[in-house]
Amino acid sequence: MAARIESIYRYPVKGLSPERMGDVYLEPGKTLPGDRKYAIENGPSGFDPAAPGYFPKTQFLMLMRNERLATLETLYDDGTNVLVIRGEGRELARGDLATKEGRLAIEAFFRRFMPSELRGAPKVLTAPGHSFSDVSAKVVSIINLASVTALGTLAGVPVHPLRFRANVYVEGWEAWQELDMVGQEITLGDARLKATKRIKRCAAINVDPDTGIRDLAIPELLLRTYDHMDFGIYAQVIQAGEIAPLDEVVIVKG
Repeated sequence: MAARIESIYRYPVKGLSPERMGDVYLEPGKTLPGDRKYAIENGPSGFDPAAPGYFPKTQFLMLMRNERLATLETLYDDGTNVLVIRGEGRELARGDLATKEGRLAIEAFFRRFMPSELRGAPKVLTAPGHSFSDVSAKVVSIINLASVTALGTLAGVPVHPLRFRANVYVEGWEAWQELDMVGQEITLGDARLKATKRIKRCAAINVDPDTGIRDLAIPELLLRTYDHMDFGIYAQVIQAGEIAPLDEVVIVKG
């Protein structure tokens, strides 16, 4: 079977829920459009919107330490900049992230929602063209669904693919094949990318994305079985193009 894109996701707010995408246009040297556009600062980080730079994810609310975030359903609208937070079957907060008032409404929600986990006042952060990725380079994260299935066999239970919070999920590769692709070029639909790095995993993937329960120990399982904690790859866009679910994925040899 030819390898294909099974699904595409972005995460408008770091640590919050995913948004499934249709057609997406990738540009060289950039992330998936709107991915990790915002983050919730957990205590003063020193982030300067006028001169944005990379900060470790420990400066923000994130699943590695704040698994309660997985119990929230968030919806973000590009046209209005409105973020809606839902939980327990109802709307919990709403705010226009382009306005001070809207950001304050979201910040107030997080003060109420998780006061014991805050190291200071939560603050909505953003900057033009910036992505609050886990790595400093602007990349697209890719997960091989066959590797997810193989990991579930190792763990003895099915593993939800969205634990890995990737941008692109690929079907049709052999299990673990992606780990040997670093340095190779890959075409996704009309776009061309270069695999740059394996993704070293942290405790965030131990959290079930549906329940918010920390029910597995995946990095430890990987380390015990394979002597590393790598799962998935990062790739840098080197040629612009549109990608969409069902598009063919081709490894460019040599």
